[in-house]
Amino acid sequence: MYNLTDVNVIKAILAKDNFRFSKSLGQNFLIDPEVCPRMAYECGAEGGGALEIGPGIGVLTAELAKVAEKVVSIELDSRLIPLLDDTLRDFDNVKIINDDALKCDLKKIIEQEFPGEKICVCANLPYYITTPILMKLLESGLPLKSITVMVQKEAAQRICAKVGSRDGGAVTVAVNCYAETEMLFDVPRSSFMPSPKVDSCVIRLNIKDKKPVESENEEMFFAAVKAAFGQRRKTLVNSLSSGLGIPKDKIAGAVTACGLDCNIRAEALTMEDFINLTAELKAIS
Repeated sequence: MYNLTDVNVIKAILAKDNFRFSKSLGQNFLIDPEVCPRMAYECGAEGGGALEIGPGIGVLTAELAKVAEKVVSIELDSRLIPLLDDTLRDFDNVKIINDDALKCDLKKIIEQEFPGEKICVCANLPYYITTPILMKLLESGLPLKSITVMVQKEAAQRICAKVGSRDGGAVTVAVNCYAETEMLFDVPRSSFMPSPKVDSCVIRLNIKDKKPVESENEEMFFAAVKAAFGQRRKTLVNSLSSGLGIPKDKIAGAVTACGLDCNIRAEALTMEDFINLTAELKAIS
């Protein structure tokens, strides 16, 4: 079994197929031996199913395979498939799928690989797809228990911020609509090869049993959230009017009907404020 956090071992594995890191795919491989075992433990996949996105050379995959009953890992880079076949050859409970996680039918994959089961997602996400991947996972109606991912630390702070705080944004509200968020532990840039320019953080999203927004209001809710934070320096009324194409006087009426000041900015709204505002906006749209 390979030591996939040993720099010399990693270099030898990559040299077999003359593999070169792809900057466009955000490839940085973990070399800290403590990170992946902790992620595998913290994600809650013990005895169940785990879905991984972007396995790299399999360092996290191997740790997940030790605790989960089955691991399915989706890898975009076809060059890594033969490497993964080699590095994970000791595990018979791992399946690698060469596909794009942003484009493939995740619901179908889960139904086929984990029939009737709620699973955990665990991944070291490339920074450039963090938000798109998280929102796809959350919005697709997948049977998930939790999502445990390593992301850029700044993104982690934004995602896990309190709704209604200055650190919050559209992604904060959107993620909190589906899950309870928590920051687990930091991962310094020195934990990777090649070393990125920023530090990372592992976060966990515990999926809510019931979303706070009624299904018939979801489209307006997310449109309002996106518009509200689209121009953060403007007041909520101006941002919503511009983003939704609704006259300012109507927006102002909806805002005051929720007991909010017309000069308030999006970052000051709580989840309840956004839910109430959604109902008012839907009535005037």
